Amino acid sequence: MREPFLSAVPLLKKLEDSGYEAYFVGGSVRDYLLNKQISDVDIATSATPEEVKRIFPKTVDVGIEHGTVLVLHHQKSYEITTFRTDGEYQDYRRPTEVSFIRNLEEDLKRRDFTMNAIAMDSKGKVSDPFNGQQAIKDQVIKTVGFAADRFREDALRIMRAVRFVSQLGFQMDRETHSALSTLGPLLEKIAVERKRAEFEKLLMGTHWHKAVTILLESGLNNFLPGLDKRKQQLEKLLRFDSDHLRLIERWSLLIFCLELTDSQIEEFLRNWRLPVKEIKDIKHIMFFLRKRLEMDWLVYDLYMAGREAVQSVENLYFVITGIKQEESVHKWIAVYDSLPIKQRSDLAVTGTDLMDWLHRKPGPWLKDTILKIEHAILDGQIKNDKSTIKEWLLQCSQK
Repeated sequence: MREPFLSAVPLLKKLEDSGYEAYFVGGSVRDYLLNKQISDVDIATSATPEEVKRIFPKTVDVGIEHGTVLVLHHQKSYEITTFRTDGEYQDYRRPTEVSFIRNLEEDLKRRDFTMNAIAMDSKGKVSDPFNGQQAIKDQVIKTVGFAADRFREDALRIMRAVRFVSQLGFQMDRETHSALSTLGPLLEKIAVERKRAEFEKLLMGTHWHKAVTILLESGLNNFLPGLDKRKQQLEKLLRFDSDHLRLIERWSLLIFCLELTDSQIEEFLRNWRLPVKEIKDIKHIMFFLRKRLEMDWLVYDLYMAGREAVQSVENLYFVITGIKQEESVHKWIAVYDSLPIKQRSDLAVTGTDLMDWLHRKPGPWLKDTILKIEHAILDGQIKNDKSTIKEWLLQCSQK
């Protein structure tokens, strides 16, 4: 056993010493068996929430109605959840009620995939009633019980299944894959924010090509925002190697493949409920990417784009064109870094200075004049110095 399990073992032992069962469960156990990095652990126990709170002095009720208590231990927090069974599901997402139980196997039985229905005790002994270890060994994604039942209970599991393909590179068993195609329409019942979280993990997965292929084969794209009847455009995405791209760049590459106009980009991203800032950043990248695909950077475009966008545009440029000239990325970043000004706030003068010097009131001329000053500085005609700019500006106004 290794971290972060080792730090959490004392919590399991304390529950055991109090007469209860306690196990590590879910994705942390799966990733441990896969020898993957583990960020945090989840703990399941036969103790009820009230019993957990009596055992540990520092707790927070984070989801107590579903049996989850947050336990604070040595400046770390751990979610401890009582064994439970779920009642009927509503909205294809949440159970109408949960019942606390004392049986581990019954708790594991309600989980989504066999690879996630494995428990490990404080000594590292594994409990695996649904053959999840064999599924991991065979690299197969298989539901606990009938796939159709699991997906009808919680339709988000449909997206989770495809997301796990992207992250792990596993295959789906025949029944699970078949249920995707049949029950895809249930995704329309799921909140866009939850679908986006799974879709973004899918986009960032090592095996995203395989996952997108499954989306298209099963027709799941037809139940995702802005991807309905876009199979042909989405197939273009499969041509590209985007493994080194950041998430915002992968959204941009998707938009490029969908061939969206500026107005369509905003609508598409809003439908996915992306934050306003991310929408603005992606539109900014797309504007300069289109220019970059037509010509080399102009100095003023580098200035207007900003360092981060220049990097993103260049990353996308090489993915789309297939040109392997990594030194060009460094070249344009170096040109940007050498600019005398990087943003408007770097200017040595303000709009108030210009109005005072030229004895004029605010108006469209002010923006135009600032643009001229920026161009002059970036072109090397004048230095970014207040007196130099004033002298140059007054000379220009006399012409």
